[in-house]
Amino acid sequence: MIQQSHEIRKSPSGAIIDSQSVKGTPESSVESGFDGGKLVKGRKRHIVVDTIGCLLVVYVHAANVYDGKAAREILTRLFVLLQSVKYIWADCGYMGKELFNWVLSEFNCTLEIVKRQKRKKGFHVLPRRWVVERTFAWLGRSRRLSKDYEREPRSSESQVYLASSRLLLRQICNNQIAYE
Repeated sequence: MIQQSHEIRKSPSGAIIDSQSVKGTPESSVESGFDGGKLVKGRKRHIVVDTIGCLLVVYVHAANVYDGKAAREILTRLFVLLQSVKYIWADCGYMGKELFNWVLSEFNCTLEIVKRQKRKKGFHVLPRRWVVERTFAWLGRSRRLSKDYEREPRSSESQVYLASSRLLLRQICNNQIAYE
């Protein structure tokens, strides 16, 4: 009898990063800004998910901070938690040789920018990037995340973690009741 050993990974080796600009409220005026690309006044949520869409880390800051600059903070948080990630996919907001080299030298990890296909017009699914977009859609079903209602960015991060925990519990328990 031939035994095959299948190594089960307990930690992810790949991750996807993206950001979402969220409108603010009068309560969230602390550390708030204007995202000129999305025309949103409020905050920006950066998330890193594994390859199946489970939230790994979140970072909330003013919406006027460039993605490439905020990436250093969230990726540092990621690698404090996990050193197993060796590949990260991102959109063009994270493009730049300096960030690519920093991720490679600091964490021995490859940052790959997933670009849109030039010939296709309209909507099309981007490899790997759809996973993080689906996670944003799942999180968007939580009423507390429709806008940024929190005074402090850390409280906003906690709300994202809570919504993510609820999603994971529903998946574990196979509970398909409508999300409120």
